[in-house]
Amino acid sequence: MKHFKIVTLFPAFFDSPLKSSLLGKAINSGVIKTDIYDLRNYSEDKFKRCDDAPYGGGSGMVLMPGPLFNCMENIKSQNAKVILASAGGTPLTQNMVKELSAEEELIIICGHYEGVDQRVIDRYVDIEVSVGDYVLSGGEYAALIIMDAAARLEKGFMSNSESLLEESFENDLLEYPHYTRPSEIDGMKVPEILLSGDHAKIRKWRLMMSEEKTSSVRPDLYRKYLNMKEGEQK
Repeated sequence: MKHFKIVTLFPAFFDSPLKSSLLGKAINSGVIKTDIYDLRNYSEDKFKRCDDAPYGGGSGMVLMPGPLFNCMENIKSQNAKVILASAGGTPLTQNMVKELSAEEELIIICGHYEGVDQRVIDRYVDIEVSVGDYVLSGGEYAALIIMDAAARLEKGFMSNSESLLEESFENDLLEYPHYTRPSEIDGMKVPEILLSGDHAKIRKWRLMMSEEKTSSVRPDLYRKYLNMKEGEQK
């Protein structure tokens, strides 16, 4: 069972997401385990402050090392992998998600304000992870993304595990378009091939659609896909 530990200044942020949808079901059924740690509980300041002005000047505040040191010493097991959700981290990819999903315990530190004291990173953090080339108001949003992406690869999380094999980013392709009932609405029809019952032709059509979409929307992925195909043919 995968164990997620989230360190945050705002534990209430996670109340609704961890009770909803597949993530909530996975927690209730014991597929995954989650613990939320309020960083303020580890502050030795009488006002429970966890941030201070940066040395050297500049705008904003920085999460202090003291509370995070105390927290990590209390919650970190020997085998835990520690992630810092940070705009300055390594971009999250599906391959990284697969690597993270293999870990028994993931601790995710939610960065806030201008970031965390570098000494926390030096001592405890195994990898800084960014969920995109943009800035969020807090690492809590990113932590949810990382948690959900890794959790859904756990056995029992998805009712149909085969659906994982045809998702976007598998084999460096984006997923093909989907259609359901009715077969026609406002003059817009489902492609005839999907109604044909010829599964070999449907698979070929779906691959073609994935290739077209990837080449148009994500040419960087499409180049990787072509390189992979060339390597397989050699």
